[in-house]
Amino acid sequence: VFHIIGIVFWIGGLLVTTTVLAVHTGEMVPEARVVLEHLEVKLLRGMAHPGAAITVLAGATVVWIQPGYLHQHWLHAKLFLVAILIALDLIVYTRAKAFHKGEIKLQRRECMILHGAISLVFLGILILVLIKPF
Repeated sequence: VFHIIGIVFWIGGLLVTTTVLAVHTGEMVPEARVVLEHLEVKLLRGMAHPGAAITVLAGATVVWIQPGYLHQHWLHAKLFLVAILIALDLIVYTRAKAFHKGEIKLQRRECMILHGAISLVFLGILILVLIKPF
């Protein structure tokens, strides 16, 4: 249950953050930009990253309780996709942080590509967990 709750918060937080970032890139009103920046930080720190921690800890606990999972090929593929998801999370975080500091000019297109990549990785994880094709 905690593993599922964690993934909902993690993926939900990342998808909403990338959507808000996409809006933020085109916003010209300074007050609105400040509000969007605060929202992005709250989504990452208060939703996505705690969800990631819960997901990883709960997943490790499941594998510890049922060590037979370690020999399942679908789990190896899932863990590979989780590693990609962690990398995407770090990309979103570092790009947002640099954008907030004014170090980079983030493009709406980049935000939507990240959004799509996160969605596809999550879809792959769901397929592996539900169908267990290997």
